Formats: sequence, C-alpha cells, structure tokens
Amino acid sequence: MITDTLKRFVGKLLGQQPKAMRRIGRAKHGIDRRNVSRHAIKVCEVLQHEGYQAYIVGGAVRDLIVGLEPKDFDVATNATPEQIRPLFRRARIIGRRFQLVHVVFGQEIIETSTFRAPASESQATDDHGRILRDNEFGTHAQDAARRDFTINALYYDPTTEEVIDYHNGVEDLKSRTVRMIGDPRTRYREDPVRMLRAVRFAVKLKGTIHTDTKAPLQSMAELIENVPASRLFDEMLKLLTCGHAMDCLQQLRQDGLHQGILPLLDVVLEQPGGEEFIELALDRTDHRIRSGKTVSPSFLFAALLWHQVDLRWKKRIQAGEPSIQALMDAADSVLDEQTEKLAIQKRFSADMREIWFMQPRFEKRLPKSIWRMFEQPRFRASVDFLQLRAAAHQFDSVLAQWWMDLANADDTARVEMLEELSRLPKDTSTTAPRSRTRRRRRSPTSGDRTDGPTQQE
Repeated sequence: MITDTLKRFVGKLLGQQPKAMRRIGRAKHGIDRRNVSRHAIKVCEVLQHEGYQAYIVGGAVRDLIVGLEPKDFDVATNATPEQIRPLFRRARIIGRRFQLVHVVFGQEIIETSTFRAPASESQATDDHGRILRDNEFGTHAQDAARRDFTINALYYDPTTEEVIDYHNGVEDLKSRTVRMIGDPRTRYREDPVRMLRAVRFAVKLKGTIHTDTKAPLQSMAELIENVPASRLFDEMLKLLTCGHAMDCLQQLRQDGLHQGILPLLDVVLEQPGGEEFIELALDRTDHRIRSGKTVSPSFLFAALLWHQVDLRWKKRIQAGEPSIQALMDAADSVLDEQTEKLAIQKRFSADMREIWFMQPRFEKRLPKSIWRMFEQPRFRASVDFLQLRAAAHQFDSVLAQWWMDLANADDTARVEMLEELSRLPKDTSTTAPRSRTRRRRRSPTSGDRTDGPTQQE
C-alpha cells in the first residue's frame, strides 16, 4: 500500500499520473486465438517461460478485434534485445533509431521490441522536434503511453487470452475513432509520419479522426518534408496497399497532406484522363488486396506515374525526338522528380522502366520480335499493364486481349498463334486480330489470369 501511494505521489510530481490498466476478456474483445500466428504465440510463450512479460501488440491486435486479417504480428516485452536473442535459434538484433529483434520462423518474421519509455528531453531530435533515436527502455505502462494512437496501444496475452488496455483503445475501436495518445501537436513533431497513419487508419476502419487529433493536420503538414525519403516511401506503400488506396488519397488531399508525398500525383488528378487511369489502377489494387493476393510495388508505382510519363513521351515525339528515346527521357525525368521526395528503390524503378519500355513493342505484332519479348522478365507484368491501358481507352482492347491470350497460352498454343499471325498480311500486324474460330488452351503453369496491378514479381 505504501509503495503504491509513493508511486502515485512520484507520478504526480513528474506529471505522469499512471493510466488505469484494464484487462479485457475474450467475451468482450472477441479475438479468436486460432486466428493468431502460432509463431507469435511461441515467442510470447518462450519469453514468459523465462520470467519476462510478453504480449502481441499493435496493428495485429487492432485488426483482430475489428475482424480483419493482420498482415504481420509484433511482440512487445520487458526483455532487452540482448536477453531476447539467445532464446531463439534464428534471431537477430536490427535497427539504430529503434533497436529490436527479428525472430525468424521460415518465411515469417516476428518483430520483437522492448518496452520503450516516452520521449524525454535527453533524446536526440532534429530542429523540428522529430525523434532521431528511440532506444530508452521503460515499463509496460510507459510503452503504452509512447505509442501513437489508442487503437494501437493494445496488448494481447495469448496465454490468458486477455487484452490489456491503458488508453480505452478497445472503446475507440468499437466506435471506429482514431485518437492520439497525448498532445497531438507534440506527437506529430516527434514523428510527422503519424499524420499519414491517422488518415490511413481512419479510412481502413471506415471511421473518423478525433477532433483534437485532426485539428493540427493541415497546419503541420509541412513537417512531412523532414521525414527521410526511405521512410516516407515505406509509409506511402502501406497507404497504397491498405485495400482503400483511392479513399486514402482523397482524404490526404482534403486534409492538405498530399503535397511532397507524390508531387506529380496531384497534378495528374487534375488533368483530363489522369484521374480515370489512377482510379482504375487503385481500384484493381484494392480488389486484389481484399482478396488476399499480393501486389507488386513496381507495377503499382508504374501505374501511378504512367500518365505523366505518357504526356511527356508524346510531347517529346511531337518535338521530333525518336519514339524510344523520347520514352526513355520521359521516364527518367518523372522518376528523377519523384526520387527527390520519395526514395523509390532502384530495383523497383528498374522494373517500372521495363514495364514502360515494353509498351511501344505491343503496337506491332512481329513474330520474331515477340519471341524475344517472351524472354523479358517483366513480360507478363507489361501485358497486365497493357490491359490497364486498354481499360482506360489508351490502347485497342481487342489487340490487348490478343496479347493476354498469348501470355496465358502454353508453348504449343503460342506457336500456333504466331504461325497464324505470320500468315496474315504485313499491314495487319498493328491492327486488332479477327476472332479466332476456336478457343486457345491455357497453360496449367501460366498462373491465374490477371487484370491490372496483379503481377507478383
């Protein structure tokens, strides 16, 4: 009793009066343990067996409560990284700003972090207040206080099947409210990416951002420019692959947060034809995400930036530049502008170029050239991209379907199609083919037919 009283007194002196911790049973939170990663449960069990606290935390708990399937599972514990690593056969310590442990189980990685203390004056920050290093360990209650939103400060104990809630996060989840823990302005300065996360969570949950949390967004939007490009790219990719990409982009524009993320995107959405193409791309991306399928970041960003590439390509051709060189120059100029703000990884930008550079080759159906196209690693992705262009009325739909049939065909059927093509008059190589009298076979190994940003690379 004396100890508890002393703790409360010290807490008041420090201005950190402890929150009332609530333990919520399965009947109220509704999480089915069978939907929880067995590897995450294993990490918790091992740490608890060694005498440590360990809980599944964050986005996985949030998604399980609202009935969504989590993309990954994280664990939080009072064990330090040096104490965690020896307990698992395959584990490695990573990170500088935020040191944690990756525990590896085959293809699944369980990200395991030590409870963190809230920001303090001793922590390194930049001139705008953004935290540069965050490795001060703390208690369970402190870890909950330093998390961004109440809906992300939830801890699930797979042993007792209870959810531990310090900030009424379960209630906010039930009402679909995104609420910042602490003073929103201070928390946004610590990490401006939280502004983008607020929008993403609200859209994903089909909810709202709490008034106090939303109020500073527009006035503090410029802080996003101080976020490292690589981290901004990661957050933008999460936003575009959350299953509600178009809604997120529209909400970002309404809240004044779109500038500096994809600088050309706002221009595209205001030009004739640009919005239609992006809506098609994102709608098909959302459909694929909701179906539990993967999406290639290369394909997605190639689609988002294509309208600008296409416009600049046409302008260069009109200025007398050869078509292929014009397309290469247009692609380079668009990517250079984006790289200044958004660190699109080289492997993605290389794939994007291949998809774009393949498009002129679909305009002529020359058998010898087509056989060489099959050897290109991004041939199928490029055909999928062609379908998107056809849906946006940028390419003949019948001819685009011929290319799709060819991509889906097995080797024998491909030979037949190209032999049939070679017998046609030369001047028909750029026109849509006539309907065939029989249906071509599909290869059992060619994969599912796709339509849009569906290529898994």
